[in-house]
Order: sequence, then C-alpha cells, then structure tokens
Amino acid sequence: MKTRAIILAGGEGTRLGVLTAKRTKPAVPYAGKYRIIDFALSNCVNSRIFDVLIIAQYRPHSLIEHIGSGGPWDLNRDFTGGVRIFTPYKASQSGWFTGTADAVQQNFSFIRRGDPDLLLILSGDHVYNMNYEPLIEYHLSRNADMTMGTIRVPLEEAHRFGIVAVDGNNRVISFEEKPANPTSNLVNMGIYLFKTEFLDDTLWADHQNEQSSHDFGKDIIPKLIAKGKSVYAFPYEGYWVDVGTVKSYWQSQMDLLEEPPSLDLNNRDWVIHTRTEERPPVRVHHGSAIENSMIADGCTISSGARIVHSILGPGVFVGENVTIKDSIILTDSVIGMNSSLNRAILDKRISLGANCMIGEPDHEKITMIGKNSFVPSGTIIQAGGMIGTDVIESDYTENVIKSNQTLLTRRSSHEL
Repeated sequence: MKTRAIILAGGEGTRLGVLTAKRTKPAVPYAGKYRIIDFALSNCVNSRIFDVLIIAQYRPHSLIEHIGSGGPWDLNRDFTGGVRIFTPYKASQSGWFTGTADAVQQNFSFIRRGDPDLLLILSGDHVYNMNYEPLIEYHLSRNADMTMGTIRVPLEEAHRFGIVAVDGNNRVISFEEKPANPTSNLVNMGIYLFKTEFLDDTLWADHQNEQSSHDFGKDIIPKLIAKGKSVYAFPYEGYWVDVGTVKSYWQSQMDLLEEPPSLDLNNRDWVIHTRTEERPPVRVHHGSAIENSMIADGCTISSGARIVHSILGPGVFVGENVTIKDSIILTDSVIGMNSSLNRAILDKRISLGANCMIGEPDHEKITMIGKNSFVPSGTIIQAGGMIGTDVIESDYTENVIKSNQTLLTRRSSHEL
C-alpha cells in the first residue's frame, strides 16, 4: 500500500505572540536547533514514508527556506515523491484556505497524482515521536473509513482539543470540537488516515456544503460519525504536545531538561532531522557555570555567566556575569553583561544591552522579545511584558516595560 503524507503547515499561530509575527507556527524554532515541523517530517521518514506534501499558507518564507529540497530528511528523492510545498493560488473559484479540510480539498488534484492508496493527514505544529506504521496496520485491519490518533491529556487542558468518545472496540461514537466543559480527556491528535477515494468523496461533499466551515474537526469528523461511517481511534501513549500557546511552547521545552526528559532527542533509533548551519563548538570561558541546560553550536558563554535550566540556540553570545534561568534564547542573540533573564523567550537576533532585567524570578508569567529587536542597557521588562519585532532604541520612551504591556516599533515598515 502506498501512503502519502500531507502536513498542514499554514497555521498563523496568534497565541504564540511575537514568535509568529514573521513566520508560520510550524517554522518556529524549537529546542535550540530544530523547527517545530521537524518532528512531523522526521516521524514520516522514520516510518518509511518518503512521499510528503506540505500545505502552507501564512508567512511561508521561513518554512520554505528551511525545508529546501528536503535533503536533511532524505526527502530530496523524486522517484518516491520526496517533499513538495504547496501554497494558496488564485484560480477561478479558489482563494485563501478557509479551513483544514478546504486546504486539502483545494490541492486534491495534486495530492492524488501517482495514485496513493492511503493519505495520512498531519499537523505541522505538534511535537512528538510516533511510528505511523502501526497506525496504518491498525487502519487496514479494521477496514476503517477513517482512523484518527488519540491521546489522553490532563482534563484541565482538554478544552483546547476535540473530545473523542469510543466504544469497546475503539470505534468513535461521538466527537465534540473544543467544548468549554469537556466530559473526557481523550482528545484528537490531529492525525488522520483515509483511503484516497473515500477522502476525495468526503471533501467534495463538504466543499459543496455552503454551511460548512470546511474543517476536519468542526465538520468532517462529526458528519462521518453521524452518517455511521467506520471511524476508529488509534490510541497513543507517548509524549505529545500541541505547542499552540506561549505556555505550552515554553513548558514543553522545559520538559526536555527534566531527568529523564519527556522526549528523548538522543534516541539514535529515532533521529529528529533538521537543517543546520556549520557553527564552531561552544566556547565556555573560565568562571562560568552551566546547569541542566541545552546549548547549541556556536554559543559563547563569558566569564562569570550562569545558565540554569535554559535552552540557547546557535550563535548566542552571553556576556560577563549574566544570569539566565528557565529561559529560551534563539539564534544569534546577544546578552549584555550583568543582565538577568528569568522565564523569558528571546527570538532571533536580539541585541540586549548591559544591566537589563528581563522577567522576574519565580513568577509564572513568561516575558518575550520579538525578532531583530534592540533592548537598551538598563531596561527592565516585568514578568509578562513583551517587546515586538524590529524595535529600535528610539522606540523606547521609558526603561521599564510593565507586566502585560507590549512595546511595538513606531516605524511603518513592511515585515519581511
């Protein structure tokens, strides 16, 4: 059976704040050297699926640059399909994708080329390691019309997801998309497997329904269940997280620093592949201390600096006597001497002056600074404060950014 994977990577990701101001959510950096989409892509190739389509929409430039021809994932191979990226295009009766099902339906003439037997629909913004081969075997053994991946989450988090109810044979008997008061913690993982012809017929019927929002969770799944189609739940018990909020993005990376880590990135039997630059080894100067942290290539840790329970991306420079705790610092950021960071997320190419205080110790709120921004020496950003993208020195009118306050650039420039 020939399986083709379709990764939905068009999410705007507004709940990730400044991290998605210039990029789609699946292209957001993760765990120092990766992008979020690397996990779905690596799951495919590790499951021996080498035919992958990526459907993008919102700000796809970083994503397209990162994927390239697919070489890091061994997907630069036309004879098996390889990897291709589709973006919205203007046809006589099409436009922006209105939902996940619409995104697939608009591209179906391309998706069905080569006559794949099965179509595996995946989300590009989830972090997990999963072998899809048992899912395919499970689907075929039940002759299912649709099989969906399911997992149990803490009940207080369940309202963020579609809630699944099953019978004794794991057949789905009801589904409710993001209810305010969920009655179960069994949730939809956003992993769907269909026979190609069945999905084609289903999406076309949905396309003709003017009352539909053309979304898998809101429309497709409930209607298939109502029609008595054989929809089955495939139970998954490993680590899985939808990094759709700042809190989940931060917490899931802090989980990587636990002992043992919730997700083992050192598992040589399940490598997470990515595109990386050639960088020199990490340089750690005399008198500095690093505890329970992940430090990517090219970083420099100056004398007297202390890094605790944090993740530094490639090329980060940490000045003398800096303290970084419970924080995530992305590529090529510079942290000025005597500064302190607590529960902070700094995007790429941040220039942080000396004697700055970013965030507050033991405070639950997360402080964020957007891509390419400058922070003057002596600036205080209280817990939960935010600096937007491309902020320059003249944008500051005071040196204290209060909790829940956001400083944006006053320049009227196009974001690239």
